[in-house]
Amino acid sequence: MVNSGLLTTGCIADIMRGSELESPVVQILGSKRIAGGGGGEQSERYRMLISDGKNLYSFAMLATQLNDLHHQGKLAEFTVIRIDRYATSVVNRNERGEKRVLIILELSVVKPGSSVGDKIGNPQPLTDASGAGNGPATNGNAVSAPPSRSESTGSIGQPRAKSANNTLNNSVANMSINDTLTQPISSLSPYQNKWVIKARVMSKSAIRTWSNAKGEGKLFSMDLMDESGEIRLTAFKEQCDKYYDMIEVDKVYFITKCQLKPANRQYSTLKNDYEMTMNSDTIVQECEDGGSSLPEIQYNFVPISQIANMEANAMIDVIGVCKEAGEVLQFTAKSSGRELKKREIVMVDSSSVAVQLTLWGEDAISFPAGAHPVVLVKGARVSEFGGGKTLGLVGGSVMKLNPDIEAAHKIRGWYERGGCDAVINSVSARSGAGAGYSTEWMTFLETKEKNLGHGDKPDYFQVKALVHNIRTANAVYKACPQTDCNKKVIDQENGQYRCEKCNADFPNFKYRLLANMLIGDWTSNRWVTVFTDLAEQMLGKSSQEIGEALEYNKDEAERIFGSAGFKSYVFKLRTKVEFYGDAARNKVTAVAATPVNHREYNSYLVKNIQDLTGIGKN
Repeated sequence: MVNSGLLTTGCIADIMRGSELESPVVQILGSKRIAGGGGGEQSERYRMLISDGKNLYSFAMLATQLNDLHHQGKLAEFTVIRIDRYATSVVNRNERGEKRVLIILELSVVKPGSSVGDKIGNPQPLTDASGAGNGPATNGNAVSAPPSRSESTGSIGQPRAKSANNTLNNSVANMSINDTLTQPISSLSPYQNKWVIKARVMSKSAIRTWSNAKGEGKLFSMDLMDESGEIRLTAFKEQCDKYYDMIEVDKVYFITKCQLKPANRQYSTLKNDYEMTMNSDTIVQECEDGGSSLPEIQYNFVPISQIANMEANAMIDVIGVCKEAGEVLQFTAKSSGRELKKREIVMVDSSSVAVQLTLWGEDAISFPAGAHPVVLVKGARVSEFGGGKTLGLVGGSVMKLNPDIEAAHKIRGWYERGGCDAVINSVSARSGAGAGYSTEWMTFLETKEKNLGHGDKPDYFQVKALVHNIRTANAVYKACPQTDCNKKVIDQENGQYRCEKCNADFPNFKYRLLANMLIGDWTSNRWVTVFTDLAEQMLGKSSQEIGEALEYNKDEAERIFGSAGFKSYVFKLRTKVEFYGDAARNKVTAVAATPVNHREYNSYLVKNIQDLTGIGKN
């Protein structure tokens, strides 16, 4: 006969009465899979038949984070488990009334089912009379006194279910919600209409607007979490106005009276079958104690060096220091015609690799570009273009600057000790003109040996090179004066200049730079093409000033071009073989040119020496 002393006899009835029990031990006598609405392993739930040796109870649910234990066969029939953390909630079963459900949040296997081999004791189904009454919802970690009167009636002679619901409704109406009325997120379902959750806000989206044939409106969403799970909550129109400014990320709130519906997996990656929508009855109240009983938001930071190996569209948490920040760019989206603003920043971390992060809208405008802040992003999306990986923010992403957490202080110390000087590579290489860093340093000789530029796509590399010469002939051209057009115009020699692209004649034009520079490193030289923006940066003059100097003041023009001679830059170069008739020519274009950071360049040289000699690898 199996030893009945293994189990905490009578514990199920005590739990159903609202008593707080520490680590009760029960036996699993069966389980049933309940499929969720979202599909996949994370959307399934398991209903358990448990026994304490005296009573049987079939309204026990396994929290979804414990599903793997079931998949691994560790919760087989006759297994004895210790319930380390639990919660209870009331489920409305319509005409069958309400039923209290036990949600198992954490457990430990005391004895595998294969070792036990049989049912312990002679347990009987638990009835309302024996303790399964519908008392107030309770958290397994909160003290909750057992009822002093009959389990079937409340303190004013009403059925207990009605008493609990009245308590809930009165508390909500008076905005005095407290922990004894809450239930875990994992227990929520559309079949309940009276519940309160206590949740921490993980993220909050910006307000989005829409306009279509049915009308127009606005919305925002936020992702919530507690110790049992996570869920998305969306607010529309009036609720959007009412709660958007009130809700703050990281704060804890009591929330009740929202509509639950199956989660839309197209827009949410949260591990919950359901999502919530606010309505006119919704109440949100900030938790006065700051939610100290709830876990802090957890981050699973991925080192920047590992992003190169990740799939496109993967969602990750990342933290780094902003080493460089570009200007805010404004442009019109071709698909929607909307005016957009974006800024690209370069993040580095102690893995000594950089990555480009793209910010949009208000995030781009308000970013402190010159302050080199620590940047934390929860839920950044990995994108791929031209072989390089970049990061971007999506609806559920959260960005924090200089957060007060250990990881942020650690990486700030690394940066201020000069750690960023060792960053010589970027996972965002080959992602397009001017984006981030190049894939790797190369000499011109190495690019020739590796046949760079001969593939289907252009290749990118960086090199420290000296400017030897700049061709002044054809260094500028006369372009269309229209702001968005840079097409070369035809001088009609009658005071008019024709742009074939715009199909229009103009009495004026603008100068555009198209400079050819001979640059060289210690292995060889290359002619490279430098376009307007970069050429203006290197020469320190505008295209208009240079064009007028070339036409009216040759000496001034020679001085301008000569000022860039014999200066060293770190060039980011694009190389691609192009055909002119039957002749192939490897065209090299300068993507960026920055003054040499000697500490960074020396780190690259030291690394090369170590790779060649093996010194320092141990």
